[in-house]
Amino acid sequence: MKITKADLINKVYATNPNLTKVKAYDAVETVLQLIKNGLENGNDVLLSGFGKFYVRDKSERRGRNPQTGEALMLDARRVVTFKPSGILRKKVNRE
Repeated sequence: MKITKADLINKVYATNPNLTKVKAYDAVETVLQLIKNGLENGNDVLLSGFGKFYVRDKSERRGRNPQTGEALMLDARRVVTFKPSGILRKKVNRE
């Protein structure tokens, strides 16, 4: 099962009777935008009880074209990494 942004908005709307659908949309969008902005600025985003998103720098590395087998160099880049909290890890593993 996958959860989409629309699913999140509907869940926020369903669990908060004081919110309109538009307000639920705005709330979800605001949270996601704050996470994006933090990561874009190179900051870690820690959601207590859920986990930590952080940006990692990857150096240039050797790769190959899978169709031709030709060797090539892959550029250095930044990637977003997620590390789950101990609480989330236990729930996922049903411990």
